[in-house]
Amino acid sequence: MRFHRSFYSIFLFFCIGYSQVYNGYTIFSPVGTGPGSNVGGDTYLIDNQLNIINEWSYTRGAASMPYLLPDSTIFYPYRVQNPSMTAGGTGGGILKMDWEGNILWNYMVADQDYQHHHDIQPLPNGNVLVIAWERKTAAEAFAMGRQTIENSLNEMWSEAILELEPVGTNDANIVWEWHLWDHMVQDVSSAYPNYGVIADHPELFDINFGNVGANQGPGGANADWKHFNAIDYNAELDQIAISARHHHEIYIIDHSTTTAEAAGHEGGNSGKGGDILYRWGNPQVYDRGNASDQQLSGQHGVNWIPEGYPGEGNLIIFNNNYELGDGVIIVNESAIHEIILPMDADGNYTIDTTTAFGPSSPTWTYTGNFHSNVQSGAFRLPNGNTLITVADDHRMFEVTNTGTIVWDYTHPGNNIMIARAQKYSMHYLGGTGPFPNYILGDINFDSAINIIDVYIVMDMLENLDPYMPPADMNGDGSLSSSDWIMIIQAIFSF
Repeated sequence: MRFHRSFYSIFLFFCIGYSQVYNGYTIFSPVGTGPGSNVGGDTYLIDNQLNIINEWSYTRGAASMPYLLPDSTIFYPYRVQNPSMTAGGTGGGILKMDWEGNILWNYMVADQDYQHHHDIQPLPNGNVLVIAWERKTAAEAFAMGRQTIENSLNEMWSEAILELEPVGTNDANIVWEWHLWDHMVQDVSSAYPNYGVIADHPELFDINFGNVGANQGPGGANADWKHFNAIDYNAELDQIAISARHHHEIYIIDHSTTTAEAAGHEGGNSGKGGDILYRWGNPQVYDRGNASDQQLSGQHGVNWIPEGYPGEGNLIIFNNNYELGDGVIIVNESAIHEIILPMDADGNYTIDTTTAFGPSSPTWTYTGNFHSNVQSGAFRLPNGNTLITVADDHRMFEVTNTGTIVWDYTHPGNNIMIARAQKYSMHYLGGTGPFPNYILGDINFDSAINIIDVYIVMDMLENLDPYMPPADMNGDGSLSSSDWIMIIQAIFSF
């Protein structure tokens, strides 16, 4: 009995003193640089020891990050061979594959009206949100009050968000859509639509802010105006977050609207239709600030921190160029920002009649010795750590809230990047994905129950992970200290 008690004491000391890295599986897709690349690619799912849990291979390179679903299928946005519009982040195709790499669905958004680029977002209902450029002619732009077109294409690429319902193996229904073009304001003349004072309409986009593309770039001339580059969905709020690199802002819009309501200014849970509910990063864009108020520069990777995670409900952002205010940017340095959203008791984002949306500064910032000019992102983990991807350096690392790096991996190779990586808990797929026939107590699915399984359960308890079938030794539908004690007893009984 004394041996057992001594063992428990030693084991508890070991578990409490172990590394703070979150015990999970990391997914990422290294890809050759350059839009429209015909270079194929792979998606890897690895553990903390860099063991490959699974691998998917493709004939086309990634446009952004892959998404693993609990049923073990994967969504992969890819670069089509002949995009209809080309600039940084060009994509055009979305694959859905199973665990074995079989294609379940393959759909392209790359025609004369729309061109998918950058990110996608799978939804709980099985649909997927897609960011797409929406082509407008110079004549259409001028008719809306735009004053200049800064490209030889004589076009202006607006943005749209399409919700696709997969149909069969290669078709889709557009079941919801939102168009930036429906939410403009201009202060040039009342002869054009949507005339108004820019500062009086923070819910709208100033059609004359910023350049419309350029005559050179990764794919030559382009008409990319906003450059949306990341999208996220909050199921509890039924809202969408978007990042716009060229204007150094992030936005939140309402997804609870009908498509008709999304085209207007009323309806949905917010009562504001498809107008901007919240924006942050550069209040100069809506005439409620100056260079000293700018806090983002070329940012990517905006997403909500999930419920139950430290900082839940806040937004976390990869700021590609660390903006200090007063127009000062730290050269070759990026930063991660966590911001608290200014919401009232009714869930509305608060702003007065003259100032910009808050907060005035992030609640948490991490920076130092990393920088990427493109893509990149950050995700909060259940234990409070943050997984950061530095795209240009094809590097992924995990940092604690006090700034300690506890896991760091750079994928080998030259002229590649990793758009963003995400980390899933070790039980994300357990019991419902590729491991349906689990052994009770075998937490890492190696067909054995041993001290490693005890270690994982202790890690899950400390990191407040939710219920996992193989770890629920007493069958009460939750995870507690009694479960790891029963695993130890099972080991001793052999």
